[in-house]
Amino acid sequence: MFDARRQVGGQVGLAVTGRDETASPFNGPDRPRFSFGVSLFAAMLLITALGTLLWLSSNTSRLDRFEDPERALDLMVSRTMEAQDGLLLAPDWQQRVTEWTAGSNDVERAQAIQWYQELVAATASPAAKLRLAILQAESGRPLDALAAANIWAGEDAPLPLYAAFIEAAYGEGSLTREREMELQSALAEVLPSGWFYNHLAAALAERAGDVDLGATVREQMRARAARIQGVSQLLTGLELLGWIGGSLLLLRFVWLRIRRDDGLRLHQPGVPPPWPGGIGTAVLLRGGALGAVLSLAFISIAPLENVSLRAVAIPVANLPLLGMAYYYLLRPSGLNLVTGFGLHIQWRQIGRLASVVLAVVAAGLWGEWVMGQVAESLHLANHWTEWFDPDLVWGSGSVLTVSLLEYVVFAPIFEELAFRGILYAILRRRLNPLPAALISAGIFALAHGYGLIGFISVLWSGVLWAWLYERTGSLLPGMIAHATNNLLVCLAVMTLLR
Repeated sequence: MFDARRQVGGQVGLAVTGRDETASPFNGPDRPRFSFGVSLFAAMLLITALGTLLWLSSNTSRLDRFEDPERALDLMVSRTMEAQDGLLLAPDWQQRVTEWTAGSNDVERAQAIQWYQELVAATASPAAKLRLAILQAESGRPLDALAAANIWAGEDAPLPLYAAFIEAAYGEGSLTREREMELQSALAEVLPSGWFYNHLAAALAERAGDVDLGATVREQMRARAARIQGVSQLLTGLELLGWIGGSLLLLRFVWLRIRRDDGLRLHQPGVPPPWPGGIGTAVLLRGGALGAVLSLAFISIAPLENVSLRAVAIPVANLPLLGMAYYYLLRPSGLNLVTGFGLHIQWRQIGRLASVVLAVVAAGLWGEWVMGQVAESLHLANHWTEWFDPDLVWGSGSVLTVSLLEYVVFAPIFEELAFRGILYAILRRRLNPLPAALISAGIFALAHGYGLIGFISVLWSGVLWAWLYERTGSLLPGMIAHATNNLLVCLAVMTLLR
């Protein structure tokens, strides 16, 4: 490692002093030669792949991403509403903290209503119409639910029965005990146990004066809500501890005004890299194009239930890029994948590594909070399909393990190597850190295919991780921060929905 650093330092010194750089392995007769035509073809292939992804994201219904979107939305809204009910049982300070960090109950309900309206428009499902009406009535909009029920009364079964449920539970007419029992019996056959069933059953019992049944259902609702809230509260508490600790570290960094290039340095050479940008671009285009072809091959021939193939798909698809990066970029510089990307950290630097990771995770959470406040004021939101993952929710143990491996291990490693280690490094040969970070993070965000809020969120994360690479000279902090971010998302989905 010492010899490699000395060689890199000599190259940088030649560049600074203006001496002849012919001694560089990239300037001699063995300099790699890449065909412009092949590079152009690879670029067109990558642009086509990215354009296809963006076209599918913007022109294909989000609901088509799921085999059973109605089941998915029912689970998501039910658990979210139960968590909100559980929050109402918590102390006032906890409610205020949760509302400050995660948004208000009213916003959650408004989003759920909007998503159910979308589902009803797309599928015309009678069960979705019933759940939408229950959600509207329980969210302070009973007139909307009753107006829909009035239309259902003249339509085909089972909508007249659903209309009877809504009118009896939320209308102005009287409800006898006998009629209530008939409706309760029919309701038990129509809706599975959960938030929608419990709230409609409780409303029917209370309208008919069935005190015992109403109290029983309400108690079941409170117990279920408290259980979900307890698990969610534990995860939220851990996240808040990290947020507070990272924020204190951020303040410390600002107070000490750590702005020197080596203030947070963990490794050399870092960026700009010792290899030429032109060769790096050729490697990125060719390796990226081969990776896109391999990814398409896996999607085409490998069934989703084949866990073994899924486990190797991401590493195999990234092998061409990493192999070419080592052979054409790192090896001539006297580096390997570990020394070239700063993946080896000395034990005495572990404390600095942990500090910068925690600080950047906190910065990411602050960015998410600001984006949440702005989005709420503009009535914007992430679509639920962007974060609902069926494998995390319903997958078997093996499928869940592979999904976590993809999100928490493979994605952070290979995405950081490609987007920060190579793409950002190439841009830094010609650009200052901020524009290089914005461009690389913008491409990184586009590749995820999210909507506006998701795009901005990923862009912010990409900029932070590029800053980490810039200041530390190592991809390891960005990989750990990336993995932490993905793990928090996975745990939130699994805690609420699995």
